[in-house]
Amino acid sequence: MKLWQGRFKKDVDSRVNDFNSSISFDGRMYRQDITGSIAHATMLGECGIIEKSESDKIVAALTEILSDIEDGKQEFSVDAEDIHMNIETILTSRIGDTGKRLHTARSRNDQVALDIRMYLLDEIKVIKKRVLELLAAISDKAKLHTDTVMAGYTHLQRAQPVTFAHYILAYAQMLMRDYDRLCDTERRTAVMPLGSGALASTTYPINRERVAELLGFPKVTENSIDGVSDRDFVLELSSDLSLLMMHMSRFSEEIILWCSSEFGFIELDDAFSTGSSIMPQKKNPDVAELVRGKTGRVYGDMMALYSMMKSLPLAYNKDMQEDKEAIFDAIDNTLICLEVFTSMFATMTVRADRLRRAAAQGFINATDLADYLVKKGMPFRDAYKVSGTLVAYCIDNSKTLEELSVSELRDVCEIFDEDVYEAIDLMNCVNGRKVRGGPAKESVLYQIEIVDRFLEENK
Repeated sequence: MKLWQGRFKKDVDSRVNDFNSSISFDGRMYRQDITGSIAHATMLGECGIIEKSESDKIVAALTEILSDIEDGKQEFSVDAEDIHMNIETILTSRIGDTGKRLHTARSRNDQVALDIRMYLLDEIKVIKKRVLELLAAISDKAKLHTDTVMAGYTHLQRAQPVTFAHYILAYAQMLMRDYDRLCDTERRTAVMPLGSGALASTTYPINRERVAELLGFPKVTENSIDGVSDRDFVLELSSDLSLLMMHMSRFSEEIILWCSSEFGFIELDDAFSTGSSIMPQKKNPDVAELVRGKTGRVYGDMMALYSMMKSLPLAYNKDMQEDKEAIFDAIDNTLICLEVFTSMFATMTVRADRLRRAAAQGFINATDLADYLVKKGMPFRDAYKVSGTLVAYCIDNSKTLEELSVSELRDVCEIFDEDVYEAIDLMNCVNGRKVRGGPAKESVLYQIEIVDRFLEENK
């Protein structure tokens, strides 16, 4: 018998039971459901809505049920539809009619709104921890490579000299923004909806603030209709995760390119690579490729959530049951990607020699060559043309700019002198860019300090 079946004259079709059931996925919220029910029962007893002795009995039984579930002694039933009705059914089977008093002044609508908020708050804390772990790995790697010169790219073409530390610290900036977004979402998720009822609250003299206090919520929802129909926090988290995964996907793409024979900038540890079933020479970056692939999956979860919510009238609708599978999937995939990617990145070997060789062959000091002429008094556009002409000459003669003699340089522009070689030395080109946020070593060390300070403040 369904707990809600009083007004029905026939049993629900078995196919509807299966279609309607959500216990297969919302069962993971058992801890949040029981914790919320304990707080609700405690409040009911304190307010005299049910007897204190009944409240105590309910709390004791719920605590026992939680322990049994975690010990694998209690299973859930599909017939009870969802985690909320499963817990109530188990409770009633153990303590009889007293268990039926738990749902006083409460609806499944505000109960599920509470559970999903509590569950997401718990998961956001774990996601934030994983983001910090990746940030720490980036900081550690950057400290080793403040003098490792490489080419920065635009359009996937070698552009200007930077260091490997400066390059990867760009991803640290992205991750710090991701962390801040998660904090914002966490703040908006931490609003307690219980007491909203089905949509119009309750006639019982409940104390919502007391429930919020017991559960650690800083505030309660201010409109009962919004309290049960709001899923903005779910959509917001899915957006945060999509952005985070996009950043990790971009990073993965770099790693996939860098570990190829054509680049050879890094080598992945054997423990985070895979082979081929037919080609014995292969060492594949499957971890990075899976992160890149799973990003699309997290995007799909986000779009499912936005599409599900876009046409729903107030207040609760059964469509909203679909929020859980999508957000759970997004969370699960983001967490595993963060965990494995961090270990892959931390253990990879950076080929500083290959980075330097590629930088030297890419004419990435051509802008510095032009800047040299500007500092000698030449207008930048004229200097730009001179530098471009010399690059073309180098290509035709299989030389680098550093290999040109002063006489070859003066054939194009008489301003050149011996000091040009110091101006276009790659390390000097990097360290001359001392602008805040630039690739000069002193700037990069400050960027590392920013990351380390962020880690310290949020540990």
